[in-house]
Amino acid sequence: MADLKRTVLYDLHIALGGKMVPFAGYEMPVQYPMGVLKEHLHTRAQAGLFDVSHMGQVILRPKSGDAADAARAFEALMPVDVLGLAEGRQRYGLFTNEAGGILDDLMFANRGDHLFVVVNAGCQDQDIAHMRAHLSDACVVEEITDRALVALQGPAAEAALARLVPGAAEMTFMQVAILDWQGVDLWISRSGYTGEDGYEISVPDAQARAFCEALLAMEEVAPIGLGARDSLRLEAGMCLYGHDIDTTTSPVEGNLGWAIQKARRAGGAREGGFPGAARILRELAEGPARRRVGLKPEGRAPMREGTQVFAAAEGGAPIGAITSGGFGPSIEGPMAMAYLPATLAEGATVYGDVRGKRLPATIVPMPFLPNRFKR
Repeated sequence: MADLKRTVLYDLHIALGGKMVPFAGYEMPVQYPMGVLKEHLHTRAQAGLFDVSHMGQVILRPKSGDAADAARAFEALMPVDVLGLAEGRQRYGLFTNEAGGILDDLMFANRGDHLFVVVNAGCQDQDIAHMRAHLSDACVVEEITDRALVALQGPAAEAALARLVPGAAEMTFMQVAILDWQGVDLWISRSGYTGEDGYEISVPDAQARAFCEALLAMEEVAPIGLGARDSLRLEAGMCLYGHDIDTTTSPVEGNLGWAIQKARRAGGAREGGFPGAARILRELAEGPARRRVGLKPEGRAPMREGTQVFAAAEGGAPIGAITSGGFGPSIEGPMAMAYLPATLAEGATVYGDVRGKRLPATIVPMPFLPNRFKR
């Protein structure tokens, strides 16, 4: 793993007994001695601390000094309402290409005089190049390289973080704030990727370990690795870029139409004008040919990524494939996502080919476990 990068928290992961694996060009902890199953359940019951410092942090500063100019330029890259986002709020976004496929999914926040953007680790170099290529006339695109990013997730996250940063308790879902901890500015959003209440916190590298150790000293906070992060986000029905969404999937196929606000849709104040608009607006109006759906396999055997899905127990060609799948510790059974013909309704039975045997699975609504965000 010599050519892999390490986050500033690498030594802490080693001290905590983290099992390190390659992920998105980094050495990252897949689990700690507690193990994936217990880490997952601990996050659902109390609070889990995740290192997400491998993700890209970017500031977009308007060259004109007018924040609306940065928002307008950024909005031209995706089918999402950026101009309408209030100060102190965060929103889910999607970079699209001219074919209507997804280049990456991301989070962006309006912090008054600038936008703060968090992009996926595996896409960060291309995303930053994409922003520099398209936004440089309107914005300074500033990559942040001296801050860690951690996520504190679970029902006890609020109480834990509020001991260190009292103001965090007053925040609501998708709110952002800059709050002080021991003279250091923490960039905090009340969000996360587990389906639980929680926070994502950007902290200067120099204070990152001390901040994490202050949280981990609390009885309800435990370190959580990538293994549980994946099962948590899957139970929450959330996409993993490069698996459930990619350049071949449109936002509508990916069941992400909720992320396209009225202002950018047909008849909206700023209809279209983003890459792939013709296809995306057509699919919003007419429906896509295929769509990402949730599947509950019968029995206990998980259906993993790549499993082919068929309409019948015997014969016929595959009608789709599973993009994410595994066992859900909180739902005590297997779960999966797949792209299937949009004509199939919830409640329909399909068949996944598991080691040469077709096993039944039911199309079900997502999330598999209700989200518990603090609205």
